[in-house]
Amino acid sequence: MLKPTAAIVDLDGTLVDTLDDFTAALNGMLTELALPAPVPREVVERYVGKGSEFLVHSIVNRAVVSANAGFSAIEIEALLASAGAAYQRHYRAVNGQFARVYAGAEAGLQIMKAAGLKLACVTNKPGAFARELLVAKGLAGYFDEVFGGDAFERKKPDPLPLLKACEALGSVPARTLVVGDSSNDAQAARAAGCPVVLVTYGYNHGEPVRAVHADGFVDSLAELGASPVLLGNGG
Repeated sequence: MLKPTAAIVDLDGTLVDTLDDFTAALNGMLTELALPAPVPREVVERYVGKGSEFLVHSIVNRAVVSANAGFSAIEIEALLASAGAAYQRHYRAVNGQFARVYAGAEAGLQIMKAAGLKLACVTNKPGAFARELLVAKGLAGYFDEVFGGDAFERKKPDPLPLLKACEALGSVPARTLVVGDSSNDAQAARAAGCPVVLVTYGYNHGEPVRAVHADGFVDSLAELGASPVLLGNGG
């Protein structure tokens, strides 16, 4: 495996625990739409990572079933049409308020920068929210590029965002390490031809992350300094 010259790092569940932000925003949305609330944190966790549209639609559909109110297809469609804007308003109001940087996350970024890697943050979160969160948590300065889920035509697990990030960083995929927390990150990395390391503490849609095919796992990003994937064995 070649020594990386760049790295692409996920945001939610990898650098920052944003689950309480998501939960607060979704519950605000449900209340605004007069749907059953609150939805618990552990339920929200199952739907994080595939973009806000998937998250919102999943939670609204779950609430509609829970309400057992006999909504018509037209009513459900109207709720879904209103939900996106409502969620964005509530998320904007809480972005970063309940989030926390994972222990070892900043140390991991420092290790990668010290190794001479160019860094990009690639997330399925809308780009404006991602940039605001990185600034709020003091992490923005580590990244040469930041790409949100609205930056390209397709989101992870499609490889397109990773390939575009490699282009922006001037790196080839085989020498661009992907660091994430889920099967989305691993699938995108595999399809793009990038090596991938997953953290063990993230979301991964509520499924065991060690069951995902990856090149390595770390319990903290601070462990990257000793990772053979970061150190490489050639090139």
